Formats: sequence, structure tokens, C-alpha cells
Amino acid sequence: MEELLHYVWKHRMLPLEPLHTVDGQEVEVIDPGLHNANAGPDFFNAKVKIGGTLWVGNVEIHDKASDWYVHGHDKDTAYDNVILHVVGETGAETLTHAGTKVPQLVLGIPPTLAAHYNELKTTDKFPPCYRIIPSLPLLTVHSWMSALQTERLENKTEAIRKRAADCGESWEDAYFITLARSYGFAVNGEACEAWARTVPMRSVDHVRDSLFEIEAFFLGQAGLLDPEQMPQRHREEAVSDSYFQKLRSEYLYLAHKYSLSPIAYTNWRFLRLRPQNFPYIRIAQLASLCFNRKTSLAALTDCTTLKEVKELYSASVSPYWETHYTFGPKSRRSSKKLSEASLNVVVINTAVPMLFAYGRHRQDDRLCDRAFDFLEQLQAEDNHIVRMWKECGLQVDNAGDSQALIELKNCYCDHRDCLRCRFGYEYLKEI
Repeated sequence: MEELLHYVWKHRMLPLEPLHTVDGQEVEVIDPGLHNANAGPDFFNAKVKIGGTLWVGNVEIHDKASDWYVHGHDKDTAYDNVILHVVGETGAETLTHAGTKVPQLVLGIPPTLAAHYNELKTTDKFPPCYRIIPSLPLLTVHSWMSALQTERLENKTEAIRKRAADCGESWEDAYFITLARSYGFAVNGEACEAWARTVPMRSVDHVRDSLFEIEAFFLGQAGLLDPEQMPQRHREEAVSDSYFQKLRSEYLYLAHKYSLSPIAYTNWRFLRLRPQNFPYIRIAQLASLCFNRKTSLAALTDCTTLKEVKELYSASVSPYWETHYTFGPKSRRSSKKLSEASLNVVVINTAVPMLFAYGRHRQDDRLCDRAFDFLEQLQAEDNHIVRMWKECGLQVDNAGDSQALIELKNCYCDHRDCLRCRFGYEYLKEI
């Protein structure tokens, strides 16, 4: 179990009795070295006394000594400076490309550690470390939550950087795509991002003074003005709707003028969605934000308080959509503004990561600090992941905490990657 051997070496969970190489030399581990997650030896710059001599170099770890040859290390000069080969079982001596014999240490895994690791890997309970959560020291919890929160922001930053790169290093376009994805929420987030990538905002600028034209531009690019792609019932309702006909006529003109190609209607999901979450409404809200000059990156970076950000994202809709959820049948009039909970989600998924990513890009710590401040001020999300951790005994005070726990569930628990988790570490070392 090589990953567990890595863990034992990294955290120095070594036997109490003296260690010896397979040829009898005493081994004293001064520093296990820096764990290397990339190509090359497993640990860099380790300090190990072998037979009374202090060696500084790299350490390689394998289940079996013969894996050294299976992985071709004997032909790779990158392994010539390995000072110790740590193995679960011996069977072959270790020779480098230069022909040097590397000392070999057989390292056992403590039985309690192996048992706890097996429990984490096989238990049906979720999260697998649920039993020890209530007894964790507050310092351990807070430090790990803080690290997870930053890790989640780093991952979102990488996604935003990629969007900017895909858009010719345009952070404005990357921001609009990120905002659009947030307005799609969980169900239509992917579709909203795909749609936003097809919207040439420089062309939209030419019609920015007309909400009607922006709606035509946006809805048309979303494939929502193409009756041929609609289900039969929706098609009949749409083609008999005068507002639909006007929007479609305007979009056909814009499509010809700006060489537009819409995404397919089938990208959008309607099943089991509440009407206020229909793509028509979300895109109408984004059109309203654009019309009111609220979709620029400068508009976001100018906001210094959470209240200002929420006001920025508080979108209404045009008069038609106040009485419609789809084309055709009317509904009771409502402004179709985002609920407070939905508004918080948009701030968490758009403003916070965008400020952090752009702050990193511009080397402006004020924007990064603002992102963390907003997370601390926002109410924690209420979803099945957060509720699961609360049931285990964790206290969730704000959106920073809930974001950290989502990261923990998605990137650690779902993959049973307990060896990289600080909660897992506490579970594994428990006697």
C-alpha cells in the first residue's frame, strides 16, 4: 500500500525500535524531506543518518523493492541522488543509472494506522471520519477550514484565468462568462457558460441603449428564439406571441449584421425547474444588468461593500417578463428579482472569486482581501453538503465556512483522499 507508506514516512509515524537497512546499517531519520507530487523522487532534500553518516538527498518509496526497476528508475539519472529506498517488502537490491547501490529500508505500517485507514476507505457512513469530528480541537478545525477556503478560491481562480485566456486575455469577457454561469445556478450553469462564450460583448455594446435589442441579442444567441427547435406545444405558443415575433425579427437582423451563431435550444434544462429559474427569466435578468451597465468588471471592482455588490446584482426584468415565464401564456405580475438566498449564491460564485482572481492578476491585495471579507459577511449556504457537516458536529458560521466544506466534500471525501485531509490525519493517528 504505497500511498500509506508515503504517509507514514511524511508524518514520521515510525516504529519506536531502531531502524536498520536490509544489510544491517542503523538508520536515523532527521528530516523526511519535502513531499514531491510531480515527476521525480518522492521526497526531496531529506536528511538521514545511515550507519552514523549524515546523508542529504532524495528518498524514493515503493511497495516492493522490484518496483524500482518496473518504473525504470535504474535508467533515469533523476534518481542518481536517491540516498534511501524505502519499501514495504524487499527482494531486489537497488541500483542507480550510475551503478551505485542505494541503501534499502523495509518500513512497516503500524497496525492501528492500517486499521483506521481501512475504516476510512470502506465505511458506508459519510463523511467517513464522522466519529471524530465532535472531538477535534478548534484550532485544527479553523486552520483546515481556512486552508480549504483558500484552496477553493484558488481553484475558481484557475477556472477564471482559463476563461480569460480562451477570450484572448480579456478579463471583461471572463467576468461576463463567470457571471452568466452563476445565473444559471446548478441546473443551467454549464448551458449559461456555453451561451455567454458565444456572446460578442463588443457587438452588444452597439445596442446597449436598447433593452429590447439586448434581449433579442441574448435570447437569440441562447437558441430560445428558434421555433424549429422548441417542443411542439411551446412552439405553437411562441409563434402566436407578438413579442416573440418582434424579438425573433430583431435577432435575425442582428445575426446577419454580426455573423452570429446561436447555441442549441436543447442545451437548456426546464424539467423540474421552478418557473422563476427558467432560462428565459435568467437571460432576461442578465439583459437588464447589461442595459443598466452592471456587467462590467469596473462596476464590480468599484464596489467596496457587500451591500453595493448585492445592489449591483439585483436585476429586474423588462415589462413583458414581469407577466411571463415563457412565451405565450401570462402569469401573475412580479418583478422577477433574485431572492436573497439566490443573490448570496451569485455573490459567492461571481463577485468573490472574480475579485480574488483579478486581485491576483493585478497583484492588488485589496481586492483579494475584499473577497475574503465578503465571504465572512455572507450567510452560510444551506445545502445538503453543509447540512451533512453540521450533523457531524461542525459549526458553520458564514459563507467562508460553507465554501470550505463544499471543497472538502468534493475534492477530498468524494475521492476518499483522507491521507491529504487534516481531519483524516487526526483520525489515522487516533490510538
